[in-house]
Amino acid sequence: MSDVLEVLNPATEEVVATVPAATRDDVDAAVTRAAAAQRHWAAAAPADRARLLRRFAAVVDGHLGELALLEVREAGHTIGNARWEAGNVRDLLDFAAGGVERLSGRQIPVAGGIDVTFLEPLGVIGVIAPWNFPMPIAAWGLAPALAAGNAVILKPAETTPLTALRLAELALEAGIPEHLFQVLPGRGAVAGDALVEHPGVAKIVFTGSTRVGKQIMAKCADRVKRVTLELGGKSPNIVFADADLEAAAAAAPMAFLDNTGQDCCARTRILVQRSAYDRFLELLAPGIESVVVGDPADEKTQMGPLISRAQLERVRSYVTDDLTTVRGTAPEGPGFWYPPTLVTGAGPTAPVATDEVFGPVAVVLPFEDEEDAVRLANATEYGLSGSLWTRDIGRALRVSRAVAAGNLSVNSHSSVRYSTPFGGYKQSGLGRELGPDALTAFTETKNVFISTEA
Repeated sequence: MSDVLEVLNPATEEVVATVPAATRDDVDAAVTRAAAAQRHWAAAAPADRARLLRRFAAVVDGHLGELALLEVREAGHTIGNARWEAGNVRDLLDFAAGGVERLSGRQIPVAGGIDVTFLEPLGVIGVIAPWNFPMPIAAWGLAPALAAGNAVILKPAETTPLTALRLAELALEAGIPEHLFQVLPGRGAVAGDALVEHPGVAKIVFTGSTRVGKQIMAKCADRVKRVTLELGGKSPNIVFADADLEAAAAAAPMAFLDNTGQDCCARTRILVQRSAYDRFLELLAPGIESVVVGDPADEKTQMGPLISRAQLERVRSYVTDDLTTVRGTAPEGPGFWYPPTLVTGAGPTAPVATDEVFGPVAVVLPFEDEEDAVRLANATEYGLSGSLWTRDIGRALRVSRAVAAGNLSVNSHSSVRYSTPFGGYKQSGLGRELGPDALTAFTETKNVFISTEA
């Protein structure tokens, strides 16, 4: 009997679907089909590729509600978040389509002739997407890769394959050539490894844990295969005493509770200047306690369940009885529920303050001055994202330059947009996604010199 993946609803623990798991042979066959489709796609006129991608975006737009409900069922995301995620896929396709006809080389002045460069597609791209944001992060890879003239094989996470499979159907409905975008649900140790190791796959785009990212990077190195990695995070939320404390406290809860804390950019280390520490906690605690946790399909719900029992047990292991906490509430009974939790009794080296918990848990730590804030912010192996709150624009710029992270926001927690580059420092990843240069990450630069001498 062939292997199958069971898809559970995290809010009820009910099986909502079973999906065949791809084998190594399935991956090999998919790569062969993708390579053939890619050659025709790369030869198509740029305007035609752009037109089809915009049509794909329009078809996704017509199915936003359906895609959102699938995401609620398989990932436990709140319905509001799920609608945003489906809309983000549409927007990414539109944005990438706009780059197709601007993907140009350069003319470089040289002696004895002219020199031009061409940006050519790599070929077949493998995208390995995570379970925490199944739709948007899949689109981060597939949209620019297709726009640059490549074929894409997407391996979704084992727990969340349904939206990916539906997107592949919608691509065909939009007129995207057959086999150009394929989805292969499967286990990481089988389908994922086969995709990484396949000689016909030119690049791997992976989002997930730092541990698995290192393994993928090592396998790609053995084959000199390109790789983009978006890995873990332990992002700081730095609050200075001169900040608008009411605004900072109001924004802090969902900065780490959005998507139940299952977000590499979650601001799970709240660093507060000591002179404002007590007042900030007074303002923050009611916000944590009042977060509405429940049925993700309910419009009023702000936070849903964790993805799985294994993730629930992992989160529980970090919040030990010796820690002082402020907690919200969560449903009892079936489902992988954990309450919003703020830890106030941990030191900066406690596991809850250093490890990526990937759940609705944040730790609050005091700092003395600007130098101490930067020291604490950088006291981690990660460097993905972060926020800082201050009324002093000079301080904002100094601290932004000093914090070792790829994506920062000032007086805001919004640091990820499809139109701006995204990626991490240190062990948070390698390379950049999104933004105006997204397509070039899926191309080779070819240099051609043409002699003009008689």
